[in-house]
Amino acid sequence: MEIGDNWGMIQKVFDEAYKSCFHFAVATVNKDGSPHVTPIGGLFLRDDRTGFYFEEFPSRLPENLKINPRVCIMAVNADKMFWGKSLFEGKFPALPGVRLIGNAGELREAKPEENAIWQKKVGFARAMKGYKIMWEGMHHVRDIKFDSFEPVYLSEMTTGLI
Repeated sequence: MEIGDNWGMIQKVFDEAYKSCFHFAVATVNKDGSPHVTPIGGLFLRDDRTGFYFEEFPSRLPENLKINPRVCIMAVNADKMFWGKSLFEGKFPALPGVRLIGNAGELREAKPEENAIWQKKVGFARAMKGYKIMWEGMHHVRDIKFDSFEPVYLSEMTTGLI
């Protein structure tokens, strides 16, 4: 689907998904044609239908992108209250998830403003041991230009949401 008129809604679904599970599923294609999914927590959507993500830990993801830059990123709102209320009422108030499809760019050094956005997102954990191990040294990003999206439809509970 064309993303232009739906970009604000897509950003909102991604925001709610991150709040509920701290990551997104990034799908690429392996050399043998099989699918590969990588969890990425440091993904940010810009207002111009592009985004970027921090890439420090994945090993297969960068190898796959050398062969084929296409990615599909799925965000699902996993909040128990959101699902419970929706199941009780028989209707979702908003899409429970979306898939964004696009092309990933080359790995590059993060800009200071991108590092600031990342640190704002994970700043709550600064005093924790795991923060220093995992999140303090995030320095490399990839840009993504999105060209389409697919809503996650779940029967009549999502009818009419787009």
